[in-house]
Amino acid sequence: MTTTDPATVLLCHCSCPDQACARQLAETLVGERLAACVNQLPGVQSTYRWQGAVTTDSEVLLLIKTTAGRFEALQARLLQLHPYELPELVAVPVTHGHDAYLDWVRTNVAG
Repeated sequence: MTTTDPATVLLCHCSCPDQACARQLAETLVGERLAACVNQLPGVQSTYRWQGAVTTDSEVLLLIKTTAGRFEALQARLLQLHPYELPELVAVPVTHGHDAYLDWVRTNVAG
């Protein structure tokens, strides 16, 4: 992660194999204040190359709202819990948004 301002809000994406995994990750990340909110989007079709073969799977996509200052801890916890050998976790800095909502995210991930 290269964002230096710890208050920068991040939108992270992570795919899960099923709803049970998605729910466990979402509840853990929010419960431990590593994320302010996690949306669970079922029915996502992911096509990717894995171990030399092109594969398509149905997954649940998580949209995770956190801050740059909490990202490393979020990543460590997610990698600890996620069943995939190589979980998808990408983070995009939020450059525009409803100021009150962005402040809410910051408040809800504050340790």
